[in-house]
Amino acid sequence: MFQGTGSDVGKSTLVAGICRAALKRGLSVAPFKPQNMSNNAAACADGGEIGRAQALQARACGLEPHIDFNPVLLKPQSDMSAQVVVQGKLYSTTSAADYMLKKRASLMDAVVESYRRVQAQYDLVLVEGAGSASEVNLRKNDIANMGFARQINSPVCLIGDIDRGGVIASIVGTQTVIDPKDAELICSFLINRFRGDPTLFNNGITAIENGTSWPCRGVVPWLPEALRLPQEDAVVLETPQTVNENSSSDKLRISVPMLSRIANFDDLDPLRAEESVVVEFIPPGNAIPLDTDVVIIPGTKSTIADLAFIQQQGWDHDILALSRNGVRVLGICGGYQLLGKTIADPDGIEGTPKTVRGLGLLDVTTEMSARKTVVQVQTRCTRSGERVEGYEIHIGATIGKDTDKPVLNCNGKPDGAISKNGLTEGTYLHGLFTSDAFRSWWLESIRAGTSSSVDYNAQVESDLDQLAESMERSIDIDALLKDARVSALG
Repeated sequence: MFQGTGSDVGKSTLVAGICRAALKRGLSVAPFKPQNMSNNAAACADGGEIGRAQALQARACGLEPHIDFNPVLLKPQSDMSAQVVVQGKLYSTTSAADYMLKKRASLMDAVVESYRRVQAQYDLVLVEGAGSASEVNLRKNDIANMGFARQINSPVCLIGDIDRGGVIASIVGTQTVIDPKDAELICSFLINRFRGDPTLFNNGITAIENGTSWPCRGVVPWLPEALRLPQEDAVVLETPQTVNENSSSDKLRISVPMLSRIANFDDLDPLRAEESVVVEFIPPGNAIPLDTDVVIIPGTKSTIADLAFIQQQGWDHDILALSRNGVRVLGICGGYQLLGKTIADPDGIEGTPKTVRGLGLLDVTTEMSARKTVVQVQTRCTRSGERVEGYEIHIGATIGKDTDKPVLNCNGKPDGAISKNGLTEGTYLHGLFTSDAFRSWWLESIRAGTSSSVDYNAQVESDLDQLAESMERSIDIDALLKDARVSALG
């Protein structure tokens, strides 16, 4: 099991890289994360959903996503509440306090059940913790870190992020504050995101080893290629790498408002991979640039709340003005719902029952309901005929005149809507831009000559291979595998 000294220390990426390295060594390997908190979800073939990080890790293992790889998924709807998804299905919507004090303890059985099914099928299971191993205030009834490790008697490798500073204190301090029986399970540590010559940190490694008696299994360098892989945590949108400051007039400029409850923002990754395209995530407080060619409103976990957020930023005025000037607008999932005339929530699925006015760029209305759609989809674009693969994860149904001209058609089942003037479109399909032919056609439809030059799926596979090679160079994987075998024998 890989746990971190804090959130966003790179656990998900390192596990993905080690998964691919183990696969290349001929092992059957699978990922597992007991509890994840993310609004970036992936649809599984059986209609369930898991965190997208586990879907990427499954891909690194040569596997399709499966609900047992992430049995508990928390999807925040607000600062105080979240949907709880258990073994792929919606279990409840609850407050943070209710989950921590009541519901969490009851989910260990489901977590262990999923783990045992995975463990029975593969040579190696790489388990990812959540948040920080040293959050002793959350230790009671824990199912995400040491509570789960103790339950299955798993060895733990602790990951520290040197790029954020204080890595020596964070690792040594973890041993100091956690329960001694939890500390006994930690058998090693890794240093992640080191910039420069790793030998310069030899004294730091010695200090940690002397302070903890845990051996170092490696110093992982800062990996630019890892940043191109699909990311799960929205914190990456706040880093300079996600905003291209060197945009030029010859590139197609796509602006994406950073919604407060943004979901499945990796829908934009294939577009960000294109040399002819600049994708800019617009932070709160900033206007959408006037020279934007396309505005994409991404998915959101709380459509009505993020509609209010858009209005608070003044983005509604920006989007409407840009549309009047001929700029294309695309809404995906919740972003699609926002583009309609009204959004009704009669049962208070997202909070207080209400009906609100949308941006009005599409002649459609949406009504929320408790029924949730989670499905993988193979379809075709109604205008180009190109095949498109993706998935739907949403609540609510959308109807109206503009749905008579759908974006996609799957064996007679239409999806989405296109405005009368053709400038605005919306779809419930996530992942549509991973289809190279469709992406190429879509870019060309916006500006002639801006077709795709990327085989996106091949690029992801190549990046996973490069990540695995980096893991082999910088980590003593043999020692990690020995730790796992010793645990299995014990």
